[in-house]
Amino acid sequence: MSPSFVRFGTDGVRGVANTQITPEFALALARATARAFRASEIVIGCDTRRSGGMLEAASAAGAAAEGADAVLIDVAPTPAVAAECARRDAPGIVVSASHNPFADNGLKVIGPGGHKLDDALQARIEALLSDGPAPVDVPVGASVGEVRRDPSALERYGDQVLAALEGRGLSGLRIVLDTANGAAHRVAPAVLDRAGAEVTTIGDEPDGTNINDGCGSTAPELLARTVVDGGADLGIALDGDADRLVAVDHRGRVVDGDHIIALCALDLRARGRLADETVVVTVMSNLGFHRAMAAAGIDVIETPVGDRHVLDALQRSGAALGGEQSGHIIFTEHATTGDGLLAALLLTDLVVRSGRPLADLADEAMTSLPQVLHNVAVSSPMPDVTDRISDELAAVVADLGDDGRVLVRPSGTEPVVRVMVEADAVERAEGCAERLVAAVEAVASRGGA
Repeated sequence: MSPSFVRFGTDGVRGVANTQITPEFALALARATARAFRASEIVIGCDTRRSGGMLEAASAAGAAAEGADAVLIDVAPTPAVAAECARRDAPGIVVSASHNPFADNGLKVIGPGGHKLDDALQARIEALLSDGPAPVDVPVGASVGEVRRDPSALERYGDQVLAALEGRGLSGLRIVLDTANGAAHRVAPAVLDRAGAEVTTIGDEPDGTNINDGCGSTAPELLARTVVDGGADLGIALDGDADRLVAVDHRGRVVDGDHIIALCALDLRARGRLADETVVVTVMSNLGFHRAMAAAGIDVIETPVGDRHVLDALQRSGAALGGEQSGHIIFTEHATTGDGLLAALLLTDLVVRSGRPLADLADEAMTSLPQVLHNVAVSSPMPDVTDRISDELAAVVADLGDDGRVLVRPSGTEPVVRVMVEADAVERAEGCAERLVAAVEAVASRGGA
């Protein structure tokens, strides 16, 4: 991938490591980041992929070449990097492809306040990438940046997450934790153990190639079986960079981000801590979530897909809670970005305080409408896909009326178009989705026609 053609997606830049996301590109991105922020230091963390060390080293070299110290915190969750960026008031780079397969990798730039980049900053970094290295005034001698490691950053992050419990604990709660063989494989079990939970950990033996492989938040089947077979109270599954989660109740049923956000919104409001009685979610949230919030008198702000859009709306509105159905959840009182471990602590704290099973709480919080999601592979980007299938899209929306919802959008991280349909019956949702999939495939086969 040439720097002149790079574009940020909904969560940084991703691709196949060493062919698309190369050391040369990582070095260039770090240099551009240092120039964009005029940084004196850049925090760098990575997940457990084999290519992580390679790209971490290249990123560090790029930072140092621009006169910024590279502060390496090694294998660490995305929110741990964000927390360190906030503490140091420095930008950061996360070397991770999140939930993607291990052969992929990616680079996420985090701003000095610990927040993901807005569109203007992304455009600035893209422009600097296109310009290439600065031709003059490059640092020399003592002005070249240092590369150093800070092994205490992960411990500080763990302390910060635990502080959200405000002195409460999880004593007596039996949890199965799946760390996806990813970035939180050390810190997450340690934090839950310190909170007093009885923790059984799976997906905690990374070998460089098994991140997200049949485990983690995108593959919760193993977690569900382990919870049921072991008689645990609930399960928590993180993804590769631990910025999101899904839960599993004692019956083995998945509790997704919509349910977790609904539970936390109702709990925060009951305790007088839901600012303006408002919550922020994306267009992917289930219609059942919207109905549940309306019934509870909680306002909902809807954003495009991507937790940076959620965060932007949280900042503009002053709301305290937001997130995505996929499990990115942001608690603005405690963090600057989505944090799977933090959300796990606050969810399990809610369960302990209620004295009731997660299954009962989730059932009462909301009822999901049947949802069908198809990923339609495309050979080239289709940002105008909704315009190109407008007739069929309008017909499906009219057929569903108030009984369902439709969303068609190009993915920001993969070469696919996502077709999502919700309806009062799964058969109806599937039929409508198939119509839209056929329409997308038809226009995709015609290319630019």
